[in-house]
Amino acid sequence: MYIVLIVLTLICAVLLICVVLVQKSKGGGLSSSFAGSNQIMGVRRTNSFIEKLTWGLAGAICLLSILATFSMPKAINANSSRVNATPAEQVVPGDFNTAAPEATPAPAAPAVPAPAVETPAE
Repeated sequence: MYIVLIVLTLICAVLLICVVLVQKSKGGGLSSSFAGSNQIMGVRRTNSFIEKLTWGLAGAICLLSILATFSMPKAINANSSRVNATPAEQVVPGDFNTAAPEATPAPAAPAVPAPAVETPAE
């Protein structure tokens, strides 16, 4: 049942994408191709039909999503969960009262003698 609801949701989503792509952002959409007055669906009826179809498909997706949530399969074993893993117990407690290592002094840098200044020979 769950897989059928998911497939129906995907079909409604693809249809909704197609219906939205048919529409134009300013309202011209599919109605612009029905310019003649003696068509089966006139300008006003095309816009209202596409708008109703858009809202109907969006509502169907919402309803199918809620139904799919309630029909999701349950976990087989109540104790096994992928989300809440049981923490491993520590058998031997660790000794956290260890002393810090003693700091050793850094070796002193050797003194560099200043370069000798030479006077030019005349």
